[in-house]
Amino acid sequence: MTKKIHVSEVKLGMFIHEICANWLDHPFWNGSFALNSIDSLTKLKASGIKYVWIDVSRGIDVEPRISMVTQENENRKIESVLHGAIADLPKTGRAVAIHEEIDNARKVLAKAQKKVEIMLLDARMGKALQIEDVMTVVYEINRSVARNSNALLSLVRLKNKDNYTYMHSVAVCALMMALGKQLGIRDEQLPLLGEAGLFHDIGKAKIPETVLNKPGKLTDEEFTVIKQHPRLGWRILKQLPGINDLTLDVALHHHEKTDGTGYPDKLSGESLSLAARMGAICDVYDAITSERCYKNAWEPAEAIRKIASWQQNGHFDKKVFHAFVKTVGIYPVGTLVKLKSGRLGVVVDQTEKNLTTPIVKVFFSIAGNMHIFPEKINMAKSRESIESSEDPTKWGFNLQTIMETNS
Repeated sequence: MTKKIHVSEVKLGMFIHEICANWLDHPFWNGSFALNSIDSLTKLKASGIKYVWIDVSRGIDVEPRISMVTQENENRKIESVLHGAIADLPKTGRAVAIHEEIDNARKVLAKAQKKVEIMLLDARMGKALQIEDVMTVVYEINRSVARNSNALLSLVRLKNKDNYTYMHSVAVCALMMALGKQLGIRDEQLPLLGEAGLFHDIGKAKIPETVLNKPGKLTDEEFTVIKQHPRLGWRILKQLPGINDLTLDVALHHHEKTDGTGYPDKLSGESLSLAARMGAICDVYDAITSERCYKNAWEPAEAIRKIASWQQNGHFDKKVFHAFVKTVGIYPVGTLVKLKSGRLGVVVDQTEKNLTTPIVKVFFSIAGNMHIFPEKINMAKSRESIESSEDPTKWGFNLQTIMETNS
């Protein structure tokens, strides 16, 4: 049985099942471990982490108390948070369906990756960055996002641990502009958000690759080095003529949290700009849904639920979080879902009526344990309903191939 407890209640002998924080913001890169050393206990209590889940079947229990958060209670709470997000903000329209934009998005993505590779190489070598050249890509990404943001966002998730550094910047660029549109930010301001997203991690160009791409647990010293990248990025960008303040702000503050436990300046609440609050959630979402050298990717629907939990713990701005849910969906494109009928399908687009009723491409019968003729179902117009999201690795499916195969 797992229980959620405040970090002040943690004791030696407990088994930490999960840390209630994004793995990029704490030194415990393996979030599940037996707490057997004073050093680890001290580090945990000094990390700024507020809550952890403990597994009482694998370690000692917490002292009995009247109220205890169980996984079932937490799940109900997250469901309430997600459905609260649906009603908070108006949805924005899409110009075209995802299948009409996917080929163009693929071309934009290929061009963007090449530009970002050059940009980061120049930064690593201390060369001046060519902002004008990079901004042409930002405008192309913005046009693709305006037509249908799910096309580019579904493709950019396919990054691997080898091209993550480049594609992460492109993904955050696209997410920032899509989120900005959802928040009602004027069209002419959206490319500024895209620029901020594209440059937000530029400081990592100055982090030794042995630390940046280390497959195992970081030492305290290495984690301190990693946390220097916001200031390093700010310094690189500050030297560039014509760089806007919004880009500088996001580079410096995209790891801050609304409760003041982030870094490097421990800003909180209204002292954080809207752009910085947007950058924080876009950065985390893409990071946790990407394959890393030290961590497997989380599925999109699982990532949204994790972020909902962290938002409740004070990591993210509520209004920005609600808008972000509307931007990517409760079941984002690329999510494997199980339907009440016992069939499996992959989410291929969102519907404007309700974020709980996306367009699903059904392709597998669980009862028959076999592939079936693919069928696209608009859940908003069907008696079918989604029972749960599923992990495609457990089923051995290549969802991208299934998504792109004509039905």
